[in-house]
Amino acid sequence: MTNIPRPEYPRPQFVRPQWLCLNGEWQFEIDCGDSGLKQGFLERDFTQKIIVPFCPESTLSGIGNVDFMNAVWYRKRAQIPLDWAGKTVMLHFQAVDYDTTVWVNGIEVGRHRGGFTPFTCSLAGVAQPGDEITITVRAQDYRDPPQPRGKQSQRFENWGCMYTRTTGIWQTVWLEPVPTPALRRPRITPDVGNSRFLLEQPLTANQRGMKLSAILSDTLGVVCSASCAADADLSPTLVLEIPADRRRLWEPGNPYLYTLTISLLDADGNEIDRATSYAGLRGITIEGKAIKINGKPVFQRLVLDQGYYPDGVLTAPSEEALIRDITLSLEAGFNGARLHQKVFEERFLYHADRLGYLVWGEFPDWGCRGYGPETDHIKASATYITQWLEAIERDYSHPSIIGWCPLNETWQVLEDKITVLDEVTRGMFLATKAMDATRPVLDTSGYSHRVPESDVYDSHNYEQDPAKFAEAMAGLEQNKPYTNDRMGKIISIAYRGQPYFCSEFGGIWWNPNAKPGEDSWGYGNRPQSIEEFYDRFEHLCHVLLDNPLMFGYCYTQLTDVFQEQNGIYTFDRQVKFNMEKIRGIQQKPAAIEKTG
Repeated sequence: MTNIPRPEYPRPQFVRPQWLCLNGEWQFEIDCGDSGLKQGFLERDFTQKIIVPFCPESTLSGIGNVDFMNAVWYRKRAQIPLDWAGKTVMLHFQAVDYDTTVWVNGIEVGRHRGGFTPFTCSLAGVAQPGDEITITVRAQDYRDPPQPRGKQSQRFENWGCMYTRTTGIWQTVWLEPVPTPALRRPRITPDVGNSRFLLEQPLTANQRGMKLSAILSDTLGVVCSASCAADADLSPTLVLEIPADRRRLWEPGNPYLYTLTISLLDADGNEIDRATSYAGLRGITIEGKAIKINGKPVFQRLVLDQGYYPDGVLTAPSEEALIRDITLSLEAGFNGARLHQKVFEERFLYHADRLGYLVWGEFPDWGCRGYGPETDHIKASATYITQWLEAIERDYSHPSIIGWCPLNETWQVLEDKITVLDEVTRGMFLATKAMDATRPVLDTSGYSHRVPESDVYDSHNYEQDPAKFAEAMAGLEQNKPYTNDRMGKIISIAYRGQPYFCSEFGGIWWNPNAKPGEDSWGYGNRPQSIEEFYDRFEHLCHVLLDNPLMFGYCYTQLTDVFQEQNGIYTFDRQVKFNMEKIRGIQQKPAAIEKTG
């Protein structure tokens, strides 16, 4: 697979040995009027070629069309391996933006709404091992309807903090043979206090006498195993008890991962299905205003990561690019990231798990008039909650994820009536807590906090004067922290004493190579020298590090992104600063870590 773009196994926490990557050259057609179905696109070949999994707006796709495309079509012929005989073939799409319909051999096999989460089409009754198939995909991505789109520009051009759109396929497409019955994606819950893992293992169906087995291993071999009957429950649970001498915690700086092998057995003990995974023993607790990891306060030195690339747009050009973004952040002194307005691909989270990198998962909610489900006359549909639940289900078992944030910068003024924003914010919060009770949930990052019982409270503050910034942040000691407002009007319910952090600050504009008249911006006045940048960066960071009631911060941002040039690195990941100096500034011991 060395000549196939992005050939890595796309689902590293639920691995089966047999699979076929379909990335590479596909036929392609732009359907500006979304009339292709009536024009017979389903029956004919297409006139262009595209390299999947890169979106047609990207240069890596070979198309490079950044105009609006109401619909795009893909077509590919593939041979299903004959040695998959006896199994059902599943066609997986890791992410397609936005409304997708899939046909195989002219028969519709699936539909999906949402640009950031995976979906699967069963080919049962349509194709079987040994067959040649023709896959046809239509992705509709209209400009106007309110939809979660993250930072994708709703104008032709990039502007402000809105960037080049992504239309159609932008993550891996692949085939997989699956037996009947079969394992579904497991839910792995660490229980640090009791030194064990809880393994919830959903199944596609049951057979009389069927059993479930799991083996947990480390570098020395088998740590423990467990088994149970699997013929009376569609989601049996196993408990994997870790002996004291094999207990290894997952934490920043020492991110230990156990290997997990899961088997489904028939009544005679024959293996029906097998998958491998991994797990990190990591616990999250809230004590007062501290968020602790494995019982210890860890100041979260986060960086805002928007996950854009000059040549791939939302798609990393390579596996190495994913790893490099994490290592660049670590080298700059950050210990994690707020994954901003994008559901990052599973391979990124795998490397975060492997490297001990803390991340907050976020839903790309912007898209209703630019800033989430904001107004009554623009009705946010149930798709906000639907798509967010799909993301949590996909990512539940990653130890690197230490918090969830369903919404970002919802700006609506707090009024004496229940609004769409109130409904959606509370709905997404409750859905998150119902899906995952193990992690803290922030109802929305910055601005309109609407859920009184939100686990976390935060603000965004881009004040560039460290003295004024310190004054704004000083109220936390009196339980009156800085909160965002809108033109002097209250937009949030009152603070209730939750753990608090400044989840966006800094954003210092620095691009010494900017050309006169170039479209470029950052927050505040541009420093006149690199020494002024260092001084401002140091004092802003230290305002938050020195506050004993602040559990973390998130600096804007890891890299420049198109016209937004306030990154620690350039858009093409080149060094802008002395990283030893940047790292040294952030390594000052945080007050909350000293107090325990």
